[in-house]
Amino acid sequence: MKKKGLLLVGLLLVLCLFTLMGCGGEEEPAADNSDSDVKAEDVVENDAYTDLERKVLSALEPLPDKMEGAKIGVVFPTFSNPFYVSGEEGYKDAAASMGIEVEVVAGATEDDVEGQLNVFKTMIGKDYDAIIIVPITGMNLISGVVEANEKGIPIICSGTTLDEDAAAEAGAEIAAHMTYNFEEQGYVGAKYISEKIKAEGGENAKVAVIEGLAGAFQGEARRDGAVKAFKEAGMNIVAVQAGDWDRQKAFDIATNLIQSNPDLKGICCANDTMALGVVEALKVAGKKDQVYVTGIDFLDEARQSLKAGELDGSVAMAPYISGKGNLTLALKVLQNHDISEQSYYSPIALVTKENVNDFDDWK
Repeated sequence: MKKKGLLLVGLLLVLCLFTLMGCGGEEEPAADNSDSDVKAEDVVENDAYTDLERKVLSALEPLPDKMEGAKIGVVFPTFSNPFYVSGEEGYKDAAASMGIEVEVVAGATEDDVEGQLNVFKTMIGKDYDAIIIVPITGMNLISGVVEANEKGIPIICSGTTLDEDAAAEAGAEIAAHMTYNFEEQGYVGAKYISEKIKAEGGENAKVAVIEGLAGAFQGEARRDGAVKAFKEAGMNIVAVQAGDWDRQKAFDIATNLIQSNPDLKGICCANDTMALGVVEALKVAGKKDQVYVTGIDFLDEARQSLKAGELDGSVAMAPYISGKGNLTLALKVLQNHDISEQSYYSPIALVTKENVNDFDDWK
């Protein structure tokens, strides 16, 4: 069955609105965050996580009926990133509790655009009732979505989505989209760095941004959020470079940055994998105590680095919980629920050296 429509679900930072929109009704105007003033102390603490699953399901009410034996496919970018490993665990546990079947596949690496398309197309031929995808870029899975549309398989995008213009030109349609406010994630990380620098009396300090894979929507949005926060704080942005989500590339970028800018004060990274590479480079250069570093995802290794007093901050999402939300959404699509308008608030946190011990049960 094929549901024509678009559902946008925003899992936003710092109690931001989680909005679902379907093409069956008028789209709610997007929130204007141009004057946002996010402060570290505004970010929710860990006690909200225990309530997160209830909030996700509450936002999706009325909940779908059980569909024993329903088959849902999931296509991630890679399993080399622990963020997606946690997501896979969440999908499998949720599917077991819901009485449905789920298969999770992925490309080899986070820049393996062809590999991800190939595993997606293989899944399209396996008679799934619906498929949830996390595109590496806005372009790489469009032909697969067209193929799925022709077979009547509803496609749900999670996190990232298709390039709107290219999808329209190709005739690729998604039934629903559950996403995060990626720009806000980068904004919060850079805002925290700026506040730390200013607390030490720093003005117009040198900072840098390491984004993810060029062309990847979430990396570009996180980059834009970080640049915005640094500019608002009056920081001097000396470099914005793509690290391709890769730890070694981020290590090399940081090494070069600190050599050319020995007075650098902060680096905001678009994920934890790169942030951890930056931390290692700064340790080798003997500069870690001089430079603040933040990442995004709150991987377990980032947790340990925060506890060790090395990484300074990580924006925590909840990949495990998102599995249940996405599967519930897929069932609603399959059961032709009216998903034209729903909303809820989802707390997602900035984890720092100061509060990391409050996040031991976050995954």
